[in-house]
Amino acid sequence: MTNPDPHPVELQKVDETSLKIIWSDGVSTGITWKALREKCPCAACREESNKPLDPFRVLKPAELLPLKPVRFTPTGNYAYKVDWSDGHASGIYSIKYLREICTQP
Repeated sequence: MTNPDPHPVELQKVDETSLKIIWSDGVSTGITWKALREKCPCAACREESNKPLDPFRVLKPAELLPLKPVRFTPTGNYAYKVDWSDGHASGIYSIKYLREICTQP
């Protein structure tokens, strides 16, 4: 039996700000690094998104640089783990979730 759910066949860095995914069903989607980071599914990020921003928080040096992934690693046949330039590395994006959050051009 074959898996009817589409899966990524190619990941492309479009420019310094975005990712393009070509899927097994022929659909091409994209997402900016910023949007991908904002939609991080890890528990810490989900918790953080529910808190009001602290206007007096001191930014870390890594947070002042352009945010981008430094590693995009397949996790089994179901997800990708993304390590970010700001040191964040606990987000595991399921393939189904990636398909939901990426947009078609």
